[in-house]
Amino acid sequence: MSNPRQLAFVALRDIYLRGAYSEIALNRVLAKSNLSAADRGLLTELVYGVVRRQRSLDAIIDQLGKKKAHQQPPDLRIILHIGLYQLRYLAQIPDSAAVNTTVELAKENKFSRLAGVVNGLLRQYLRLAAHGKDPLRLPEAIASRLGILYSFPDWIVENWLEEWGFAETEQLCAWFNQPPTIDLRVNIWRTSLEEVSSALMAAGVTVASVPHLPQALRITGGAGKIQDLPGFREGWWTIQDSSAQLVSYLLDPQPEDVVIDACAAPGGKTTHIAELMADRGTIWACDAGAKRLAKVAENAQRLQLQSLQCKTGDSRDFPEFINSADRVLVDAPCSGLGTLHRRSDLRWRQTPSKIQELAKLQGELLDSAASWVKPEGILVYATCTLNRLENEVAIASFCDRHPDWKIDLPVANSPVVSFATDSGWIKILPHQQQMDGFFMVKLKRQN
Repeated sequence: MSNPRQLAFVALRDIYLRGAYSEIALNRVLAKSNLSAADRGLLTELVYGVVRRQRSLDAIIDQLGKKKAHQQPPDLRIILHIGLYQLRYLAQIPDSAAVNTTVELAKENKFSRLAGVVNGLLRQYLRLAAHGKDPLRLPEAIASRLGILYSFPDWIVENWLEEWGFAETEQLCAWFNQPPTIDLRVNIWRTSLEEVSSALMAAGVTVASVPHLPQALRITGGAGKIQDLPGFREGWWTIQDSSAQLVSYLLDPQPEDVVIDACAAPGGKTTHIAELMADRGTIWACDAGAKRLAKVAENAQRLQLQSLQCKTGDSRDFPEFINSADRVLVDAPCSGLGTLHRRSDLRWRQTPSKIQELAKLQGELLDSAASWVKPEGILVYATCTLNRLENEVAIASFCDRHPDWKIDLPVANSPVVSFATDSGWIKILPHQQQMDGFFMVKLKRQN
């Protein structure tokens, strides 16, 4: 199949009607297609973009259609989403092409009798826009207004408004609707930033350095398939967002240390720890999922790192590690609310009750991992979320339970210093730092 809009329809059916994850649904249709690079790009944009923007698209259907979005036949709702997304968010698609291809999509998927309805709704959108009237009418309540305009659940917007106010929240919402960047972490024990940059540029891939991060390169154009890029198979680099790279610098592992990564899969931070230790010492990569741990071993092998050992199991139940580690990393399972641009369906999957459950798990992991640390040793806690309950509240609660632990500042020459707050922790706001939202804090055992 070579029609990107029809493939987008197939993937979106899988996501909307069967609950598939966006990335899995997209990869499933890509694997069966024979698309040009441009059509692969359009397909990817349609799937991820429509999933992100579904609340806004539903609101337009509610306002223009005779039936509300959720009263439409599910397949027709998806078709309307594809058409409206192109009209509202893809300036490179001519309006006539967006309308005509959406009408054809309706006909191809057994909605010939409703093709006129599709055509009429899309053209009504264009008429209003042509007269300077936004077809998306917004309520007065601020959370709902931003939630509909930028397509987020009200509860997420309300949390951000409470913490940062209107201006920062609107910037966050806008940032999370952008396509994600791709950052590389160069394996400096195998090559250099200059060598990787030159090889990528020769292959038509443009890259830029990332301020404060000595191993990071950001792809700015021409990537194509990641596995086909120069240096991937040779272990010259791995994909890791810049904010995630900061975590291992905060941990500051030293050669010959014993380090335990309590939630290691898929191994980005674990392999970075090995690189920072010059691959000398012992690193235990722990995870509850054997298949996920296999990915850690695979990445370590590709990067030609020898110091990692994998241990499958629940990190809340490893008494053999008590008082054994110089440094421990708890990169905790979290709500992921700092990566909403990267995981397009996550904003619709998370709920406040799920976050409460995660907070309980995070506290238990912290308590267990703290017992592994030797006196005067280091524990780093990190999440890829902006939620206070999982971050500042979690650390305050841990320190209350463990008065022999204190927040410790990053070492003076660390790349993390540029991002640290007076409180000692680091909280990356993505629209300010142009990287994934992250929270991390370094804790030191006092005795």
